[in-house]
Amino acid sequence: MAKIRSWEVSDEFWKRVEPFIPKRKREPDKTFRRKPGGGRKAMPERRVFEGIVFVLRTGCQWKSLPGERFGSASSIHKYFRQWLKAGFFLALWRAGLAEYDEMEGIAWKWQSVDGAMVKAPLAQEAVGPNPTDRGKKRNQAPYTGGRAWRPAVADRYRGQST
Repeated sequence: MAKIRSWEVSDEFWKRVEPFIPKRKREPDKTFRRKPGGGRKAMPERRVFEGIVFVLRTGCQWKSLPGERFGSASSIHKYFRQWLKAGFFLALWRAGLAEYDEMEGIAWKWQSVDGAMVKAPLAQEAVGPNPTDRGKKRNQAPYTGGRAWRPAVADRYRGQST
């Protein structure tokens, strides 16, 4: 039996996901004629979804998608943006949440949210100035290695002998 990787989409999961995928829209009054050999055919939606899941599971950049497995990374990112705008991921999340609620039951009365998404209000006092500002010359302490440097001769002109 082949091992399924965390980003591979099983047939059972694909049957649940496929109905939520937005259909491609074309302008109704316009007729499209494809020249023989012209342009690319649309990518299979399952492969696109697997590419999106790969990015979400591994945390890699879009341009780091393995092209031999998923195809053009920019195309998959384009589909991701289109599907996000169409509400695909929200609908998929809601369906998964409803299914989980049926299986296990969600305690809707008691919920907790935790996170720190704002700046700490007292951090400036504890930490000090911003790291980018630490090297700036402001109120510097006086030189502590004896007296401040002064030239031995106050002024020297070219014609002046020493």
